[in-house]
Amino acid sequence: MRIRRPRRPPLPAEPHLAAHVTASVWGPAEFIGLPPRRLAVKGLATGVLGAVLVVGAGIAGAWTGAPLFGSGEAGLLAVAVLTAYLATLRAGRALVGVAAVLGLCLVAQTPQVAAGVVLAERGQVRSAVVVSVEHGDQTGAGDDRYLCSVTDRHGEPLGVRIWRGCGPSTRPGDALAVVYDPEGRVPPRGLTGDVAEWGPVRGLAATAGGLVAVSAVAVVRAFRLRAVGRG
Repeated sequence: MRIRRPRRPPLPAEPHLAAHVTASVWGPAEFIGLPPRRLAVKGLATGVLGAVLVVGAGIAGAWTGAPLFGSGEAGLLAVAVLTAYLATLRAGRALVGVAAVLGLCLVAQTPQVAAGVVLAERGQVRSAVVVSVEHGDQTGAGDDRYLCSVTDRHGEPLGVRIWRGCGPSTRPGDALAVVYDPEGRVPPRGLTGDVAEWGPVRGLAATAGGLVAVSAVAVVRAFRLRAVGRG
């Protein structure tokens, strides 16, 4: 009597499924060891170009007052193009999403830094007269800042409340040094030291660096061997 051997069960599909999920989320990265130099350069170039376009659009908007740039639409368009390019490469979805979020953060951070650049380059300093002083809790800002409503030397309101140089000892009738853009592209600011604010600049640089790094990793990890075979 012939004894039939039991059939081996099929290999589980979990390893293949896990590899597929990893490739979809983080990119396939089908290379061994360090990525090829050309691929790394391509990734860095992609991230740097995306960050430069976003920041450059914001500075151009503050400098020229062009509606397309000043409204932030050009920066959003740059983020959309970068995201679409990474999606076209079939980069990891998580990395594409992180790049998009960092790009939007960069768009939101750029106007303040761009205004500082404009005021540092062509701003003029004049004395303004304090009309009223309010605490942040009174204005709904919810912080410890004091906000001063001021007028120019002709008695015309500046239209914005100044917090730099405005403090608990400030009283109506006091004079504040205010730097303003003679072309009216950006709102005036109180002057307490350097016109340039390094805190926002450092934050912008950190976000831009994150965008460059994530975009570069996304491009590198999108590498597929079969794409080379087809070429």
